[in-house]
This record gives sequence, C-alpha cells and structure tokens, in this order.
Amino acid sequence: MTLIHVFPGQGSHRPGIGQDLFPKFPHLVRQADSVLGRSITDLCLNASAQELTDTRNTQTAMYVVNALSYLDAVRETGRVPDAVAGHSLGEYVALFAAGTFDFLTGLEIVIRRGELMAQAPAGGMAAVMGIGADRVREILTARAPALDVANLNAPGQTVVSGPRDDIAKLREVFGEEAQAVVPLKVGGAFHSRHMADAAAEFGTFLAQYRLATPRIEVISNVTARPYGTDDPAALLTRQIASPVRWTESVEHLLDRPEPEFREVGPGQVLTGLIAQIKTQRQALSAAA
Repeated sequence: MTLIHVFPGQGSHRPGIGQDLFPKFPHLVRQADSVLGRSITDLCLNASAQELTDTRNTQTAMYVVNALSYLDAVRETGRVPDAVAGHSLGEYVALFAAGTFDFLTGLEIVIRRGELMAQAPAGGMAAVMGIGADRVREILTARAPALDVANLNAPGQTVVSGPRDDIAKLREVFGEEAQAVVPLKVGGAFHSRHMADAAAEFGTFLAQYRLATPRIEVISNVTARPYGTDDPAALLTRQIASPVRWTESVEHLLDRPEPEFREVGPGQVLTGLIAQIKTQRQALSAAA
C-alpha cells in the first residue's frame, strides 16, 4: 500500500480552522506569531470575513494549519507518507513534509508569496463545470482570449482566471455548453499569465534560500510529475503563473501500488476531486 498525503489550497479555508491544533503545538504557534507579528490563532479564529478573503491572510492561515495537521497526523499514526501532493498553496506544505524547508522557512516564503500575489493586478477566477478542459481552452481562445485555464481540477471541472470584467462575462461566453459557471471568492487572477510579474519577483526572493531536495516524492503542480534533484525554487516560481495540473497529478499517483489517499488539512475538497478522477479512470478502463 502506498500512503499519499494531499494538502488543500485556499479554497478549503473557513473560519475556525486550526482550533483543535493550536493547543497541541504551542511552540510552533509562538514561532509563527513571531514571524507574522500577530497571533495566528487570532487570525484563524477571530478574523473578519474581509480579512479572511485577503490572499495574504488566507495563504498564511492555510499553510500553518495544514503543516500542523500533517505533524498531528504523523504523531497519531506513526507513519510518514510515501508520497505527497498539494493543490496550489498546499504544495508548500507538501514540500515542508518532504523536508525541503523547515516550518518557519516555509512560512516566510508563503508570506512573501501572498504579498506578491495580492499586489498583482486585480482579477478573478471561476470554475467551469460539465465541459472538458480542451473544449474550455478552445472557447477561451475564440471568445475570451484574455482568460487562461488556471486549475485542471477534475474531469468536467476547470478553473479559469483573468481580468474581472472577462470573468463576469463567462456565463455568456460558454452559454449552454457548460453546466455551470461558478465565480470563486478570490481577489486575483491566480495561476495565469497575469501573475507573470509576481512570479518573476518571487523567483528573485527565493534566490536567497537554499532549498533541499525532497526526501519523499512530491508531485509538482506545474509538471504533474515528481520534483527531481534540481532546485525546487524554479518550479515554485513557475507555479504562480502556471495552471495547477491536479487531474494529471492524481492520475500519476494512481499508478503507484495500492494507492491510499489521505487529505490532510481542512475540508474534503481534494477527496471529492480524487473520487471524480478515479471514477472517470474506471469508466475509461471499462470502455477500453
């Protein structure tokens, strides 16, 4: 059996996350408070709705809570996963779990990532449901060329990213071809060409760190394949302006012997996506 831990991104954030974890790791909470200059407990448990929709706060909160969730899972089970993957921000927790950086270094990096993404031009994102990714790309090229595919989440679920005005017109763009177009509560055009400047500045920032080669298999959002021996900073830089290839990442992991996925962190968003990917894989196998 191959144990695979997967870590969610910003979409799994909700008020109250981490409430049961903070008392278990008081030393790490104090360290996080020192780096942040504020209480991480207060941010997660008492912040206003407006604060929690700010990507700087959301990324920080999700990184800390996911990392503590991972440490708690290993403490409870006594087992380290054989492979890890994370969705967008979750990839940083996967790299923490794999020993690429320690808890505080990862937090420093995530804080800067959130700052740069927040400074990027205003934009939006929306999930397009019930239509394949290739067809989504065709329609965007023909009818909404300022928009990019940002997340390839599951068969029939593709997230699109770009300027807010273009996102607002997506229902009209896709018409009856899409079952639904669901705007996401984000303030930027994440994982698109509109993040290119933020990615470039982030790459310069990362140059000051020496990031270790992962000790366990980590699947990259950019390539949907394991990190190699090259500097992880290159893939993390590209990730900001590149699509999250989640479906392909899961398909790669499904080829491992007896894969068992465990979502570590708030919610069950990734568990649901993995179930959809498995269902399509089984259907294609049966039809072959």
